[in-house]
Amino acid sequence: MELIKNIPNDFIIFLLVAVFSLLIGLEQRRHHYNEPKDSLFGMDRTYTLIGILGFILYIIAPEKIWFFATGGLVISFFLGIFYWKKIENQNKYGITSMVTVLITYSLAPLLYTKPVWVTILVVTTVLILIEMKDRLKALSGKFDNNDFIILAKFLAISGIILPLLPHKIMTDVIPISPFKFWLVVVVVSALSYLSYLLKKFIFPKNGMLITGFLGGMYSSTATTLVLARKSKQPDMALNQVSASIILATGMMFIRIYILILIFNQALARLLILPFAILTVITFAVSWLLFKFGKTGKNTELTGHKHKNPLEFKTALLFAVLFVLFAIVTKYVLETFGAQGLDVLSLVVGVTDIDPFLMSLFTGKYQIELQEIARATLIAVSSNNLMKLGYALVLGNTSIRKPLITGFSIIIAASVVAIFLL
Repeated sequence: MELIKNIPNDFIIFLLVAVFSLLIGLEQRRHHYNEPKDSLFGMDRTYTLIGILGFILYIIAPEKIWFFATGGLVISFFLGIFYWKKIENQNKYGITSMVTVLITYSLAPLLYTKPVWVTILVVTTVLILIEMKDRLKALSGKFDNNDFIILAKFLAISGIILPLLPHKIMTDVIPISPFKFWLVVVVVSALSYLSYLLKKFIFPKNGMLITGFLGGMYSSTATTLVLARKSKQPDMALNQVSASIILATGMMFIRIYILILIFNQALARLLILPFAILTVITFAVSWLLFKFGKTGKNTELTGHKHKNPLEFKTALLFAVLFVLFAIVTKYVLETFGAQGLDVLSLVVGVTDIDPFLMSLFTGKYQIELQEIARATLIAVSSNNLMKLGYALVLGNTSIRKPLITGFSIIIAASVVAIFLL
């Protein structure tokens, strides 16, 4: 340990610069292994020497950055000549290698002025980006005209609108600040957006189980409606339909608990065991239905596309319902107390429960935590009962028995959890 403490800092940084530069150079050699040597500015030795040059010119006079800047200008001059000749002789316009050279040259001041992990992060990112050229090209081909508009919408609602909103409650009628109100919209949209991205870029095929898994992150009710209708298609694998409907409900439990964890940590601690048990039971029921249900050849969902999660109408409707339920919840609590909240939770289950639940998780109500937990489980149970009704009415008659059995087990477990609370 004493020996390590006595090693000069300059020596350690020199070794790091040399090693990181060599790694980048080796990656360049491997990445361009089959290309003509005269098409490259340099490889492992060149990159290592450029990194060492940056180290020398910076350490000569760290307070006078012009030494280092002059070296950068000289290297940029040679890079410009090389790039010009490359265009002239090979008609190639890429500048990735040249930017990589300049990053390598900048490693020394980065190590001196920032923690080591920053440099490691930069080097790692450089290596990954260069190696992922083909994959990134393939990924870009999956984007359509609307995907960047959707991303821009999400960045706007989360990075522009949200920070501008006040944190104070504006009126006693709505016991939620504008910031928290919009934060709810952002978080719910983020979960839906994540489901959209996974569906489009990671799991593009419309498999039944994938639809149930990802659809539950977006809306288990909408997913149940879609799957129930598709169960009437010829030779449909009904075991996968029923299993996927239950699976969507299991993902609903996970999605709701994530929202609780974000907005009400005390409630999350109280509900962690009930939600964990309900999730495990739901997944187990889904697996049993998949394993022992009626099979078929048709396992794809033709004609089903994942909905844009950031449509303005959808976000506006959620916001209106959120405010409405916040007002109604406050009125019910002030007028009828905890029993009124239980009845409201039961009634709300036949609608979209997310706005109501979010008003519970974020509102400042004069109510015990156990009563909020009980209302949450009542609303979830009522919603599951409604989904069962939708599936029975819209679905194939052959999925009725397994779904009645599956949802009965889940609802019974929820009722037990309600009484235990």
